[in-house]
Amino acid sequence: MPIKVEFHFDFGSPNSYYCHQVIPSIEKRIGVKFEYVPILLGGVFKATNNKSPMEAFAGIKNKSEYNSLETARFIEKYNIDKFVMNPNFPVNTLYIMRGVIYAQKSGIGTEYINAMYQCMWEKGLNMADPAVIQQALADVDLPAEEIVAATAEPEIKQTLIDNTMSTVERGTFGSPTFFVGDEIFFGKDRLKDVEEEILAQS
Repeated sequence: MPIKVEFHFDFGSPNSYYCHQVIPSIEKRIGVKFEYVPILLGGVFKATNNKSPMEAFAGIKNKSEYNSLETARFIEKYNIDKFVMNPNFPVNTLYIMRGVIYAQKSGIGTEYINAMYQCMWEKGLNMADPAVIQQALADVDLPAEEIVAATAEPEIKQTLIDNTMSTVERGTFGSPTFFVGDEIFFGKDRLKDVEEEILAQS
């Protein structure tokens, strides 16, 4: 039976963007495909009483500085050269995360995910604004009106809620989170462990 490898993500996490940049090289190297599972990070935080690193590290001497250092090392190691900090951060990603659900159901999930990550962490757009979302989708020839309209559909809304609650039940407390079978890994710094676990289960 093929190994199931899942990437539970929210576009609002810059760390999930970094992982998105690295995942293709892992897939190519070991011949496995990651399943992208959209979740709502705000919902995860609420359910687990977690906070963003910006909030969690506030007031702790040297911790934010060290986190920045580790991030810089990661960016250099993997040659991530297009990242820009979104000036609108933190961004409410509710609409674009719902959009993932529809895009995946419509067979354009990869194209949509690539475009939204670029908009968030390369172009620095305000992806909480429906008008910005629609224009961004149109710019890459995705069905903008169709996707934006779908974000209001009850089934799409419920799927994102279900994904979020399900990932919390499995142990998730933030994004990026990975599952290799039933084994859970959190954070961009665990990508090597994820790869090793995939090989161990092969």
